[in-house]
Amino acid sequence: MPAVSKGDGMRGLAVFISDIRNCKSKEAEIKRINKELANIRSKFKGDKALDGYSKKKYVCKLLFIFLLGHDIDFGHMEAVNLLSSNKYTEKQIGYLFISVLVNSNSELIRLINNGIKNDLSSRNPTFMCLALHCIANVGSREMAEAFAGEIPRILVAGDTMDSVKQSAALCLLRLYKTSPDLVLMGEWTSRVVHLLNDQHMGVVTAAISLITCLSQKNPDEFKTCVSLAVSRLSRIVSSASTDLQDYTYYFVPAPWLSCKLLRLLQCYPPPEDGAVKGRLVECLETILNKAQEPPKSKKVQHSNAKNAILFEAIALIIHYDSEPNLLVRACNQLGQFLQHRETNLRYLALESMCTLASSEFSHEAVKTHIETVINALKTERDVSVRQRAADLLYAMCDRSNAKQIVAEMLSYLETADYSIREEMVLKVAILAEKYAVDYSWYVDTILNLIRIAGDYVSEEVWYRVIQIVINRDDVQGYAAKTVFEALQAPACHENMVKVGGYILGEFGNLIAGDPRSSPLVQFNLLHSKFHLCSVPTRALLLSAYIKFINLFPETKSTIQEVLRSDSQIRNSDVELQQRAVEYLKLSSIASTDVLATVLEEMPPFPERESSILAKLKKKKGPGAVSSTEQEDGKREGGELNGGGERGADSTIAASNASTPSPSADLLGLRSSGPVSAAPPSAGSLLVDVFSEAGPAAPAAAVNDDGFLSSAPPSVVSEDPAPPMPQSDELLHKFVCKSNGVLFENQLLQIGVKSEYRQNLGRMYLFYGNKTSVQFVSFSTSVTYTGELQSHIHELSLNVQTKPVEPLVEGGAQVQQVINIECLTDFSDAPLLNIKFRYGGALQNLTLKLPVTVNKFFQPTEMVSHDFFQRWKQLSQPQQEAQKIFKASHGMDKEVLKGKRIMENFVCAGVIQTKAQQVGCLLRLEPNAQAQMYRLTLRSSKDTVSKRLCDLLAEQF
Repeated sequence: MPAVSKGDGMRGLAVFISDIRNCKSKEAEIKRINKELANIRSKFKGDKALDGYSKKKYVCKLLFIFLLGHDIDFGHMEAVNLLSSNKYTEKQIGYLFISVLVNSNSELIRLINNGIKNDLSSRNPTFMCLALHCIANVGSREMAEAFAGEIPRILVAGDTMDSVKQSAALCLLRLYKTSPDLVLMGEWTSRVVHLLNDQHMGVVTAAISLITCLSQKNPDEFKTCVSLAVSRLSRIVSSASTDLQDYTYYFVPAPWLSCKLLRLLQCYPPPEDGAVKGRLVECLETILNKAQEPPKSKKVQHSNAKNAILFEAIALIIHYDSEPNLLVRACNQLGQFLQHRETNLRYLALESMCTLASSEFSHEAVKTHIETVINALKTERDVSVRQRAADLLYAMCDRSNAKQIVAEMLSYLETADYSIREEMVLKVAILAEKYAVDYSWYVDTILNLIRIAGDYVSEEVWYRVIQIVINRDDVQGYAAKTVFEALQAPACHENMVKVGGYILGEFGNLIAGDPRSSPLVQFNLLHSKFHLCSVPTRALLLSAYIKFINLFPETKSTIQEVLRSDSQIRNSDVELQQRAVEYLKLSSIASTDVLATVLEEMPPFPERESSILAKLKKKKGPGAVSSTEQEDGKREGGELNGGGERGADSTIAASNASTPSPSADLLGLRSSGPVSAAPPSAGSLLVDVFSEAGPAAPAAAVNDDGFLSSAPPSVVSEDPAPPMPQSDELLHKFVCKSNGVLFENQLLQIGVKSEYRQNLGRMYLFYGNKTSVQFVSFSTSVTYTGELQSHIHELSLNVQTKPVEPLVEGGAQVQQVINIECLTDFSDAPLLNIKFRYGGALQNLTLKLPVTVNKFFQPTEMVSHDFFQRWKQLSQPQQEAQKIFKASHGMDKEVLKGKRIMENFVCAGVIQTKAQQVGCLLRLEPNAQAQMYRLTLRSSKDTVSKRLCDLLAEQF
């Protein structure tokens, strides 16, 4: 590149940039820019022709203004004219302007292409490089159409300068990635491959990036590159650091080129030519030998370069999987890294050993490091390293060490990060099934798994244990006894109840001889869990009860009494109601023989691929589970039980609707069981949002009124996103409840816990990071919309927020406290905007804060006479709001009471606001025959009546 003379300095540009930097305000900057734009426009439109220097200066100013964030709508033609200049600096500014400001749809693209063609054919290496850089920077399909045939010719021409060859190779790579169908090598293929023999190392480095990309799409066309790559690698590996002095990095010869050569060889199988293969093996052995040598420098750059080559070499050894000696040596080398002080090296070693464990040549060598890997699982501080350790334990497991590995993984599960628990549960279940010789051990393992991590045990896991028990006669009695003992625990997970209900319903007779597990004791134990379970589990238990009538006729009257109860045959859930009615009739009118036929024991399941293995493969993504592993899983599954994809509950099916996976519930808000109010343990990342004593705000941040002193919401630069389409639906879910999950996607979960007293409220928002990557620039803001915004000088709500932590670590949770004061009645809920960056991309979402006017409703006791007297007083048309609507749920008094409506279907209370108290009367009239409701609200303020009526009508 030619040197820039002093005369090329643009004083006018320097003065302009200085003026911009000295501006005291945004307005002053805009004023100065507008003045300069007007001046440039007048110069371009003037009668006097501008010289090249002036054009360059003004175009450079336009480019600087554009980079400041202002739109530029002129000057493009002047930039194109600069391409025809013979001065380097003028041509450079022209190309720079075009690369940044001109898009592929521009009308000037033809003129630009002509300018580029002239430079490519000029044989001036500096101008050719500028043109190639412009093509690569724009990289559009139009550029590919115009120059895809020209650039390969420049790349392989004998008289092309080395610097131009480098630019041509990288430019062609860019065009191939954007438009592969237009970049056809054809006759140039062999000549491009022979660039690997070029004397200039920079050309080889650029060419190998292009060849690697082309080889991945067309391996057969470029297979001749293997021998050339091996030859070049051999010369680099065997050379001393002084031989390649210009390309030696901290005593390591050409590390980047070495890594690229090794990566290219991974696109092909081992060389068939014995001489080439022998030379490559020699190179790999040399790399492994050099890894054992003492370092030539203590600097981290030396070790990084050396280890980069080593790991690429090990990846190639694993890819070939044909040299036992190299595989064992690679395993031993990785074993040394397992205890290295550098976290990245430990991670990479564990990751590479996972692949080595699948090789028959190195599997035994990998197993020798089991204690080190177990120790890493227990003591590593980085969760990603712990996950790789768990993956390696899973990969190295076989019949000889299965019990040890499963026991260690179960032990770790009790304190494992929730982000990897579901995957670990699947792996434990697969290993227990795959290597089970003693089926009682398998049953114990799965039941222990449910006890330790029940929330993360998916349906596939408990389906699978039931399938195995059904298919194995020798384990049925043991399974019934074990699950009966497990159900006696005071706190029993719902998945344990499902397994217990199924197994006792099928095989409870095998343990009924023991007085401690008599039929009535079994039934009472199961029924004691009934009220704590979800609807699908209750449906399964009802099916277990009817099986009990067949197994134990002495329990018939007790079970019929349960089925006959109002809570069953009049249940609001149609599935439970139908089962209760049908099972009651079946037990009443069917003979013993008919019952025995209808309710006979489940037949064995057919042989199919393990559904757990399929779920793990789906969770990890394509290619995560090897074909060998799948075959092993299918074979081992067939030996055990041949379990299938169908659910275990064919006869005792809970319901066709699947329950949402508990693994995604970061906050534990979906749990129907009692929640402990104890503080979370050290191993728990998430707080208990259901504890009776809600998290208190720091005392220093609260003023005398109980509100946070840092009242103003967070200010963010980007505009908030519009409310999400489902924000109204999410809001309506919280009309009659105070706790729960407000929003959830694959990245974020937002939980809510709130409490209200008179016209004051406090809300706790819990933001849970569901990924392993931290959220940065995390911020929230509360804004007003609709009615709240139109009366900004007379706000209906005073919402004060506590700032939230700007950094949310992967798998962690942050809490935000919001204090709310109701000043007067309102209709629209405030908007909650959440912004954060995940992997560099801005995430911007807006929800409605679950604050509705009924939250400030205080009930009032009134006798019947007073209620109807007050009802008649509120008789003006504007004071009443009424809706007649179809029932969304079955009409049941228990349900109505659950919605906080009094048993007599009338309600009285006061909406507490700071400005006034608004008395409200409610009347709900059901028509059970038509499954319709009429809801009537009367209040002393018409807007309150209408809003309450709209809110409550959605709840029935």
